[in-house]
Amino acid sequence: MRALAVYPNKEVLYAASLLGEAAALAVGDSEVQAAAGASTIYRVRGDPRDLGLRAGAVAQLAKEFDAVVMPSTKSAKTLGGYVAQLIGASFLVDVIALGVEGGAVAAQRYVFGNKAVAAARAKPPVVLTIAPGKFTGEPPKGEGKVVDISPQPLPLPRPASVEPKASGGVRLEDAELIVSVGRGFKRKEDLALAFDLAKALNAQVGCSRPIAADLKWLSEDHWVGLSGHKVKPKLYLAIGISGQPQHIAGILDSRIIAAINSDPNAPIFQYADYGVVEDLYKIVPILIKKLSELKR
Repeated sequence: MRALAVYPNKEVLYAASLLGEAAALAVGDSEVQAAAGASTIYRVRGDPRDLGLRAGAVAQLAKEFDAVVMPSTKSAKTLGGYVAQLIGASFLVDVIALGVEGGAVAAQRYVFGNKAVAAARAKPPVVLTIAPGKFTGEPPKGEGKVVDISPQPLPLPRPASVEPKASGGVRLEDAELIVSVGRGFKRKEDLALAFDLAKALNAQVGCSRPIAADLKWLSEDHWVGLSGHKVKPKLYLAIGISGQPQHIAGILDSRIIAAINSDPNAPIFQYADYGVVEDLYKIVPILIKKLSELKR
C-alpha cells in the first residue's frame, strides 16, 4: 500500500509508513525539510496557506496512492473533506491507531467524547487525519528524491486577508504538568493565583472553554477540551472546573487528574484520582505557600 503524507511532519510520516511506502507532498521549501525520510517528495512552489493550490496537488497525486494522511488541524480537515469528496474516498478523522488488514486501511478513533474507541475498515482510496501525540514512532529514514510538480489550483474559497491569532506561546500538548482554570475564578485578575501555582510547580496553565471562548480571559492556546487541546500530562490539576464532557474529552489521557472544586457534586470528581472539596481561594494560596517552602 502507498500513502501520501500531506502537511508532513514526524508523526504524519510515521503514520503513513504504517500503511506501506510513504511519500510526501511539500508546499514550499520548509515542508521539503519536514518531509525528510519520505520515499518521494512532491514539491510545489507556492503559498502553503493556499488550500486551493494544495487541493489541486493532492487531487493530481491521489490516483497514485491508496491513502492520504494528514494531521488533525482545521486546515487539514477542511482539505481532507474536500479532497475525499472529489476523489470518492472514505474520510476518517482524529485516527489514534492505524494499520492494514486484508488490503483495507484499519483505523481506530475515539467516539462519545473519548469514552469509547471505534474501529473502522475502509478500502482505498482513503483520506485520514491523525490525532496529535498518538504516532510517536520513528518515521522512515533515507533520502527521497524531490519531484517538482505544477498542479492546477482548485477553486476553493480564499481568505481576503490573514492576521496572526493571539497566542500565549503555550504548547499544552508537550506539558508534563498542567494547572487548569475554570469558571470557579470570579475575576480575570484572580487567574494570577493559578499562574503563581503553575510557576511553583514548573507547569503550564490551561483552561476550560468559557475562560478562552466566552470570557476571553486567556488565549485559545490555553483551551483544553474536545474543541481545544487534547493533553496527556503526568499531572492535570483542574481548579474551579466543573468537568463537562467536552472538557473531560481533552484530559482522559492524563496520568493523574486532580481537582479542586467547592461543589462536592461537580462531575470532575468522577474522573479525578485526587479531589479537594474546598473554595479555591482558600486552598490555592496554601498550596503556593507549601510549595515555596519546599523549594527553600
